[in-house]
Amino acid sequence: MSFLARIDECNRWAPGEFVAFVVSGERLGMVHRVFAERLVELPCGFVLNPDGLHWFDAPAGFEARTTAMQGVCAELFERGLIDHQHGESYPVTPGRREDARFLIDRACAPYFGVRAFGQHINGFVRRPDGLHMWIARRSADRRVYPNRLDNMVAGGLPWGLTLRENLAKECAEEAGMPKALAERATSVGAITYCRASKRGLKPDVMYCYDLELPADFEPRCHDGEVAGFHLWPVEQVAEIVRDSDAFKLNCNLVIIDFLVRHGLLTPDHPDYLEIVQRLRSLA
Repeated sequence: MSFLARIDECNRWAPGEFVAFVVSGERLGMVHRVFAERLVELPCGFVLNPDGLHWFDAPAGFEARTTAMQGVCAELFERGLIDHQHGESYPVTPGRREDARFLIDRACAPYFGVRAFGQHINGFVRRPDGLHMWIARRSADRRVYPNRLDNMVAGGLPWGLTLRENLAKECAEEAGMPKALAERATSVGAITYCRASKRGLKPDVMYCYDLELPADFEPRCHDGEVAGFHLWPVEQVAEIVRDSDAFKLNCNLVIIDFLVRHGLLTPDHPDYLEIVQRLRSLA
């Protein structure tokens, strides 16, 4: 196994299996052909053309379009084409969050291949014997990746919250972290990837943060999403990422980026340049 293999796992998709999701002449996502064929059977105004899946009945305006998409998602759930709704709204955008054209339920976003945004924090401690990272273990009842390892704090970025507001919320819920400590997190960039999943396509963006923690801080989960935490030497974490599938897939990328930025994965590594380049594979 290798660090590149971890990056490959987050960038596997066959473009020929997907068609553009088009609204008012603008591509806002990518839909699997099979799902597109099911969508045109719904009474929601979808038409499949050679150049993509068009939502011709989408009303004008942000609010009206959001309400219409809520109806589409409800129809998909009623017909068993999706297995749940999350209840959290994500922006449907051609690029930036703030350029959202309308909102969609988080659980439906991959079916339409719209870009989702998240935030991941590398929590670390400096000790006499070197850097150590706090690693979370996901709860056994999580819908995706149960029992897998995760970044100390990680979560989706819903509509209606700023990055800093959501960061503080996630830190409190997942790690029992006071706001004053969460505010010390330093923004260190963004990672992008594009991966096919059972639900569709995930052309996602993860905003990454480093947070150096005091030696006496111990994270404690308050929302049930994390079963527990481990404080491991960063070299051990790197080996787990490189040699196993123990982590939730996209968390591997966040850790690899940490290793690069902290000089633990250096230009001496034979895959260094390709690793650095491919951590940002925006579709």
